[in-house]
Amino acid sequence: MLGKIKNKLKSITEKKLEKDGTKYIMFGGKGGVGKTTMSAATGVYLADKGLKTVIVSTDPAHSLRDIFEQEFGHEPTKVKGFDNLYVVEIDPQKAMEEYKEKLKAQIEENPFLGEMLEEQLEMAALSPGTDESAAFDTFLKYMDSNEFDVVIFDTAPTGHTLRFLGMPEIMDKYMTKMIKLRKQMSGFMKMFKKFLPFGGKDEDIDYDKMLEELEEMKRRIERARAILSDPERTAFRLVVIPEEMSILESERAMKALQKYGIPIDAVIVNQLIPENVQCEFCRARRELQLKRLEEIKEKFGDKVIAYVPLLKTEARGVETLREIAKILYGE
Repeated sequence: MLGKIKNKLKSITEKKLEKDGTKYIMFGGKGGVGKTTMSAATGVYLADKGLKTVIVSTDPAHSLRDIFEQEFGHEPTKVKGFDNLYVVEIDPQKAMEEYKEKLKAQIEENPFLGEMLEEQLEMAALSPGTDESAAFDTFLKYMDSNEFDVVIFDTAPTGHTLRFLGMPEIMDKYMTKMIKLRKQMSGFMKMFKKFLPFGGKDEDIDYDKMLEELEEMKRRIERARAILSDPERTAFRLVVIPEEMSILESERAMKALQKYGIPIDAVIVNQLIPENVQCEFCRARRELQLKRLEEIKEKFGDKVIAYVPLLKTEARGVETLREIAKILYGE
């Protein structure tokens, strides 16, 4: 039974890779269920197949450096031993600084909106969700690039991820309002100058260029939304452990992801206690896990379900990741 399931996960992964364009595989779930391990193992599997792959961590508590046993940063860094596997750990502080720089540039280009944007800048470090806005700006860069064959997103725990994936809708509404405001302002200034054609600082403001930049940003957000909801290019894989809290949280996440139109194609059940355990405690835990597995099949039965046993050692190092990849995808 497990062999057939593993082949199914391999089958849906390889079928997706047959299509043209960059592919996006996202792993999500409750904290501590093994999202990073599955992201890293999948990255190793795809790189071993010859695909240029990058794993992008959107989780502020980065663990990829621990799993691969090397340091990573805000820009793509090669994993040791590979020419085609890279890791990016989105640095929330750096992303926030880049985000603030963009707001400052808008203030300099448009003094009429200066006061409003300055307030936004002051609130940036305090507002809930602004770190998601900043990280999403970096995220867009990878959604917009054809540099890699596959982009794997190792997401933060569920609540943060759902806010993050809701950013296209929020940013789209914001950009639409900004475009409308700037169109009104541009029209007003052109009319005003017809009646009072005097020189001054305002003549240097290129409203058409600003409008063009805003509309390009809006198009980027719309492209990201289209890619995220395209089942031929994007897959979201929930990682769960056979415990009630993890199952319930993943069920809620599935409903929210469906609302955003993000396709979920698989559920990976991690940390399963092996069948042949000897200790009484382990057997009791396994019996409880088997009951939870029935719940998982009931709630996620239309998805491909894969199973990963509880490992004897920590999931660290490329060779261990290759062993996990064999469990997930077969030889």
